[in-house]
Amino acid sequence: MARPAPMKFIELLVLTSDVRPVLDFLGKKGVMELLDPSGVSFTTSSKLDGASLATTGDGAPSAKDVQLQKICDELDHTQTTYKISGWIAAKDVASLAKELEELTKGAIAITAYDPEEVPEVKEGKYKVPVKLNHGKFIKSFDRMVLSYGVPEYSSVDPTHWVACFFTLLFGLMFGDAGQGLVFLILGILLSKNAIKFLSSWSKFGPVFIALGCSSTLMGILTGEFFANGHLLMPLSRFLTGLFGEPHDHILHLMPSAGNINVIFGFFLFTLAIGFIINSTGLILNFMDALRHKDLGRFLFGKIGLSGALFFWYVIWMAIRIVLLKIPPFWLDWVIIGVSLFGVFMGHPLSRLITGKRPVFEHGLFTAVIEGVVEILEVISSYLSNTISFLRVGAFGLAHAVLGFIISTMSEMVGGIGGIAIMIIGNAIVIVLEGMIVAIQVIRLQYFEFFSKFFHKTGREFKPFCYEGNV
Repeated sequence: MARPAPMKFIELLVLTSDVRPVLDFLGKKGVMELLDPSGVSFTTSSKLDGASLATTGDGAPSAKDVQLQKICDELDHTQTTYKISGWIAAKDVASLAKELEELTKGAIAITAYDPEEVPEVKEGKYKVPVKLNHGKFIKSFDRMVLSYGVPEYSSVDPTHWVACFFTLLFGLMFGDAGQGLVFLILGILLSKNAIKFLSSWSKFGPVFIALGCSSTLMGILTGEFFANGHLLMPLSRFLTGLFGEPHDHILHLMPSAGNINVIFGFFLFTLAIGFIINSTGLILNFMDALRHKDLGRFLFGKIGLSGALFFWYVIWMAIRIVLLKIPPFWLDWVIIGVSLFGVFMGHPLSRLITGKRPVFEHGLFTAVIEGVVEILEVISSYLSNTISFLRVGAFGLAHAVLGFIISTMSEMVGGIGGIAIMIIGNAIVIVLEGMIVAIQVIRLQYFEFFSKFFHKTGREFKPFCYEGNV
């Protein structure tokens, strides 16, 4: 299970009467979050331009020098010693310590602590900051997680799953090989910062590359290339011919009398994807609860083992009834009843096994009311969370129909007008439908996936740095 990067609390005692060169170095390095004596992060300096300490032409101190001096004044210090405290990723401690010793010629004492060793953390005064430590591809999806909330330190980091599910769902909803290639090329250009007016989007280049690959692959399956359903037919016939009788499309989503079963199967497939995503969220919650030794959260409630057992067993029972023709019997109702009891009495049972007293914190009547609400919520939420993924199939179907309309109108008009319709239609689909599909994918992950395990939010790591240095 991926987790945020391990952090260290670090204290620097610098033997100097002027600590500004040390602060200037830390600002350029950009790996440490500086705290003032009250535990508040020095983040205002992040807007400094990173120029070396200097004065203006008339001898007056520069704006940067003034701000650094202000920070110096707020630090704990004597005439000859300054104390600098803050947070740093554990992997950066050794290299920073070596460089600081060289900079100060050994006139510095450096001490690093694990978060659990810091009294202020135990007392709740300091909140350990969270730094998501990913490679270039996964890092491009960080903002999708952080815009929802910062994961709590030592809890689950869902970014890898977000990257996987976002890429998959977008391709299922936006399948067109030509339009996918546009996203792919745009992603490559953004990654290389080749489009200057979109330079602020360069960090999302890998996202566009992933979406482009996913959309292109889905387009090959559906046989669509810039809304044209005929250009890829030779490829589809060749690929399907390798496994039997050749077909014009591998997966034909355009509604017709002969492919209703295919469309129905595609919708069932999207429901299966939804089941996997919901279940992954539940499993992440279980693992996180066990890591924090929170048996109450692990066993009881709608996102505990009780709620998950209800969800999984009802799905299994429905599949069994439809495919195996085995009707419900007494054991089914026992399992469902036990799981719902764990949901109904989730809060009191959690208090019981964790040794908290009284078991009924606000009285028996309140516990019963809470239990009824939990039962209603677990039934409605799991039902809605599952059915919600039908929109994936609906958008995939709508994309195929929209492509058919653009292609048909282009053929009807013909000539230059037909080409114009094809170009304008594809441009509208790429921009507008691309945005709508992206929003829908984000919505599915926020409400169906994150809601299973994202309980508390942490604080994002804010390094003391100059603009452009990190």
